Amino acid sequence: MPDVSVLNVQLYSDTIGTLTHVGGDRTIFAFTESYIENDQRPTLSLSFKDAFGGLITDIPATQRRVAPFFANLLPEGTLRDYLAERAGVHVEREFFLLWVLGRDLSGAVTVVPADGEAWPPKTDSAPAKSVEKDRANALRFSLAGVQLKFSAVKNTGKNGGLAIPAQGVGGEWIVKLPSTRFEGVPENEYSMMALARAVGIDVPETQLIDVEAINGLPEGIGTLSGQAFAIRRFDRTADGPVHIEDFAQVFGVFPERKYKQASLRNIATVLGIESGDESVAEFIRRVVFSVLIGNADMHLKNWSVIYPDRRTPLIAPAYDFVSTIPYLEDDSFALKFARTRKFAGFTLDELSYLADKAGLPSRPTLAVAQETVERFLVEWEGEKNHLPLARAAVETIDRHLEALPLVRDI
Repeated sequence: MPDVSVLNVQLYSDTIGTLTHVGGDRTIFAFTESYIENDQRPTLSLSFKDAFGGLITDIPATQRRVAPFFANLLPEGTLRDYLAERAGVHVEREFFLLWVLGRDLSGAVTVVPADGEAWPPKTDSAPAKSVEKDRANALRFSLAGVQLKFSAVKNTGKNGGLAIPAQGVGGEWIVKLPSTRFEGVPENEYSMMALARAVGIDVPETQLIDVEAINGLPEGIGTLSGQAFAIRRFDRTADGPVHIEDFAQVFGVFPERKYKQASLRNIATVLGIESGDESVAEFIRRVVFSVLIGNADMHLKNWSVIYPDRRTPLIAPAYDFVSTIPYLEDDSFALKFARTRKFAGFTLDELSYLADKAGLPSRPTLAVAQETVERFLVEWEGEKNHLPLARAAVETIDRHLEALPLVRDI
């Protein structure tokens, strides 16, 4: 393997920086001079913004890993293991994983080899033909996360459905396959997203689709049946990609710290400073909604900002709303609100405290919360028996709502 390898980091197809892998398994990220000198440069990440609004250019080298912004673009857990094996790279060598998967990342970022080599040198002794097939298979999983999901396109055939592109690029939908551990997760997510839309939250187009109607699923993922959840990608438009980043990237933390490194108060502070009143109100709606449905998994990577004008961050459309309490007995939110993680601790007083500490006006914040609770209760009572949601899940959410101080307060 060469002592030095270089990947070009592109934003909206323009090279704005390089990732350089050097001896000792170190990776160095640096912005290009043209990007640094451009006063109207598009924003790559708020994590590269200093206290005075300038660009941070002195970025420490990383060992075996890449900088947190880029690490958060990669899959996690067993999905990473699966892809690394098929790509012929070591699971912890993130530079080479980016080399393999960097052509269809979230947002408007692409990472491509500077010398044009499509693949890094393989690290095992498998036959070249086998490695080539596995690598093509690996490209179909290019999106971050731990769930089996793909970037897909609408199937124009007579049977409708979705199709997984052969090389994993260019998809306008994200498809999440059924869980092998928990029953009815796609139906759950579809139901929660429908409820969110009904209470006024910004939700992309979603649909349930039979697994059998998905063409081109990669080999080696096992036999799956039932329904998959599909959501239209809000970082892809007819005019090209739109840049996004999640709050693990914003705060510059590695994915494994997504439950521990920050609080909702910290997110609210950033939105209040960078994004304005509409994004803050939308954030409050989503916090309240997540408490009401019992979603204990709204970690840093499930909150994102989007850059419609390429420079100014706004809260991105909602995703990953799942009622987790039917599957796991958990009375705590993924992140601390301000002083507590407990669902029962999310009272109007806790919300008022969060607003005060985040520099948000308390009265409008509480008004948004009250409206959200009232709208949710009306929609839930009217739709809970008509959603594709298991009866046991409905009953669990009902018991959860009855016990919530937030509901009683309002």
